[in-house]
Amino acid sequence: MATDLALLGAVRTGHAVWRWYGWASPTVSFGRHERVTGRYTPASLEAAGLAAVRRPTGGRALLHAREITYSVTLPWPADRPWRPAYDAINRLLTDTLRDAGIPVERAPAGPAVRPDGPVCFDRPAEGELILDGRKLVGSAVWRQGDAYLQHGSILLADDQHRLVDAAVIPLPPAPAAATLTDAIPHRSPLEHLTALEQSLASRLATAGATCGAFTPDAPLRQAVEEARRGQRDPGWIWRH
Repeated sequence: MATDLALLGAVRTGHAVWRWYGWASPTVSFGRHERVTGRYTPASLEAAGLAAVRRPTGGRALLHAREITYSVTLPWPADRPWRPAYDAINRLLTDTLRDAGIPVERAPAGPAVRPDGPVCFDRPAEGELILDGRKLVGSAVWRQGDAYLQHGSILLADDQHRLVDAAVIPLPPAPAAATLTDAIPHRSPLEHLTALEQSLASRLATAGATCGAFTPDAPLRQAVEEARRGQRDPGWIWRH
């Protein structure tokens, strides 16, 4: 996520970057404005075997474990509403998943989802992706000047109940979420990722986009290191 934040500051180059990535260990990410004081503590997460970060984007607590994280950074004028960018990315993600054999749908409009818990996957927000009525992809966004960041989690397996177990106060049980493994059990995690990469590349090529591998230059690598130091600061992680 430090790389996402660094890329957000670098989109003045005019390039959009789509990333797929995973996590070295189970980690809960708190939304940028989410209040977690009194719900979790560093000790309660450590006892549950979870690390913690705070996302540069909004939303609610999400466990990154057996899942695929995606992120998109792109130029987006500050005077334009954010919703068209969100809808366009989710349409592309919907098509990518369908091409990979996952028959997702976009969640209809409903009551606004408050940023203060209990957990991200308890119900979908408008436009998020669902499978058989259950949330499969959780997404969050952030604007910074003329730049836009959207990222989210595509579950391979449903580990979100561990967030409930790690809380220091009673939380309602996490409802079952949809997973890629439920949809296509015979695919390995690597095969799921490969299918998504191939589907996305095909969709972008069909749309006339010129795609290529992204190689960070020295200034971007320095920005990533600076962002990483900030993301690891307990004052940032536990600020609410």
